[in-house]
Amino acid sequence: MSELTLTTAPGGFRHDPQYAAGRADAYDDSHTRTLDQLIAIAAQYVEHGHLLRALGYCDRVTEVRMERAMVAAAETELAHTDVKAARR
Repeated sequence: MSELTLTTAPGGFRHDPQYAAGRADAYDDSHTRTLDQLIAIAAQYVEHGHLLRALGYCDRVTEVRMERAMVAAAETELAHTDVKAARR
């Protein structure tokens, strides 16, 4: 007997060229700009750009923000652990 596995259908906008272009723009910008600059550019896309391009840009900016927060948390934990080890 086989078991039915349900998966969610991919969102229609995720395959749109404008969405992909927005993500690509944010990916490229994330290597040369600060998070505050990325957020400001995202606001410009939302106000003046194509809606799906803005959505793609904002999604990638959110991911960049979460990535940087996780790295900062990991580095903080590592530094705290290193200080404890050095005191022993």
